[in-house]
Amino acid sequence: MRYGLIAGSSRFPVLALETARQLGHEVVVIALKDNAPAEVEQLGAKCHWITIAELGKLIDILHEERITEVVMAGQVKHASLFSALKPDWRLFKLLMSLPSRNTDALIGGVQKELEKEGIRLADSTLLLKPLLAPEGLIAERKLDEDERKDIDYGRRVAHALAGFDVGQSVAVSERACVAVEAMEGTDAMLLRAASLVNGRGLRLVKVSQRRKHLLFDVPVAGPGTIRTMIETGTTALAVDAGRTLLLDKAEMLELAAKHKIAVAGYPPEEV
Repeated sequence: MRYGLIAGSSRFPVLALETARQLGHEVVVIALKDNAPAEVEQLGAKCHWITIAELGKLIDILHEERITEVVMAGQVKHASLFSALKPDWRLFKLLMSLPSRNTDALIGGVQKELEKEGIRLADSTLLLKPLLAPEGLIAERKLDEDERKDIDYGRRVAHALAGFDVGQSVAVSERACVAVEAMEGTDAMLLRAASLVNGRGLRLVKVSQRRKHLLFDVPVAGPGTIRTMIETGTTALAVDAGRTLLLDKAEMLELAAKHKIAVAGYPPEEV
């Protein structure tokens, strides 16, 4: 199979490309500058670098490469949407037609533009189903009662916020929401939260957006997440089972076990 992969940040696109190579799929990479890791260049059959502002160039590349199915792998740094880059005419036209510029509206608009060109946007976890978080206890240590209460509260808050496409994570301590993720990302949010709690324990709750699909913006956690949790005194992580990717899972869980961090998967809220 030959398809395209739009590579954003994190290990997500690297793992997707490594899996595709193992399965014998030919993948053309369209790597987003200032987002995609450099490794993607060596893992695809071809690699084209574009900016987030070049929608017309993306479509031209997909046509030139005879790609009719493409996946988005990795996150796009939300701050990129407010960079000094000037959108090309096609993206400018799309932006002017949107009622808002949140992730759902923007990527949904891009999806429609691709469909007009005969290009289908496929499930971004297509090659990484084994890395989706299971339900129940994931790391060795069980949640204690205080952590369970914080996470139950945090999931209620996070699910309420998910409907507004603000962010995917909240930091909770003693049944209070200390910080909400916005454009800065999970790690920066945890560091901000740690500066506010005077050494009290934090819990991290990540949820998926209320969508029936996994085409884009899939929550991810990995060793980097655990390292930031260690640094900030965050003792437990809760994720949506079946809708969150655990990148470099073995390393992640080994690190969590070593530092006695609890990790658990919860049934996602009904869409």
